[in-house]
Amino acid sequence: MASYSILLTKSAAKELESVPSKDRQRIVARIGRLAHDPRPVGVEKLSGDEKYRIRQGDYRILYKIEDAELIVTVVRVGNRREVYRR
Repeated sequence: MASYSILLTKSAAKELESVPSKDRQRIVARIGRLAHDPRPVGVEKLSGDEKYRIRQGDYRILYKIEDAELIVTVVRVGNRREVYRR
């Protein structure tokens, strides 16, 4: 299976910077694993959107998958209470 490229939006990168460092390391590792398996165990497709979410502790990672181009774009990273709010 081919590896996917991982892209972060500017807002997702900024949100990731605001996460405490011990949690940030785990989140970055989890995002890195999406390159090999963009639909890991525990992934959920969000209703109404072509986005997916995975859990990492109290944080959620929202992302899009473009299978034709082999790209995973991380759209949001945040605490579970706040990540779904617009």
